[in-house]
Amino acid sequence: MRVAAFVDGFNVYHAINDLGRADLKWLDVRKLCAVFAPGDDLAAVYYFSAFATWLPASCARHRALIAALEATGVRAILGRFKKKSAGCRRCGAAWVSHEEKETDVNIALQLVLRGLDGEFERALLVSGDSDLAPAVRELTARRRDVDVRIILPRHGQRSDELVQAAGGLHCRREIKLLHWERCRLPDEVFDGAGRLVAVCPPEYRAGLARSGVPAPPP
Repeated sequence: MRVAAFVDGFNVYHAINDLGRADLKWLDVRKLCAVFAPGDDLAAVYYFSAFATWLPASCARHRALIAALEATGVRAILGRFKKKSAGCRRCGAAWVSHEEKETDVNIALQLVLRGLDGEFERALLVSGDSDLAPAVRELTARRRDVDVRIILPRHGQRSDELVQAAGGLHCRREIKLLHWERCRLPDEVFDGAGRLVAVCPPEYRAGLARSGVPAPPP
């Protein structure tokens, strides 16, 4: 079966961040998706995110991660952040915040368009964002031969609307801590020509938890 994975980078990041494990952010996204497609042809992996350019150190780490992912064959599709004025009515303080834009739309478009183009028989949607439910319903209504598996990044996450859009609980999978731990990128990532393209940031090396054994079934 031809499988394509659509990975919500922000959902994944916040799920890992909630674990308090910075080392897990150096994530081999393709390897993680392959865990949920055993025996199938993982034909494409799409990773959706955006750079927080106003946070230089964080942005540099993110760029290193995306360079590493692209070297493994993952396609990164980036949205943007939009500045947004914010303030406190009580004290009158004002500041500028940032709101992520386009990522949900990018995921929905790629999922539906690539599904309608016949690029896969099964989609892995790595997200718990219920805003993606209409896209899942549209794709499965138009392509009866396509199924969608919802891969939930957070332990215990339900996302009922999204799971029901995919067809029910049998379409639901959950990423466990062992999956995160066993799907780290190597500290040095090389491209197909043997060139070094990315190095694990020091902040992601602390508290490494590698087991060296195959990832468990989903």
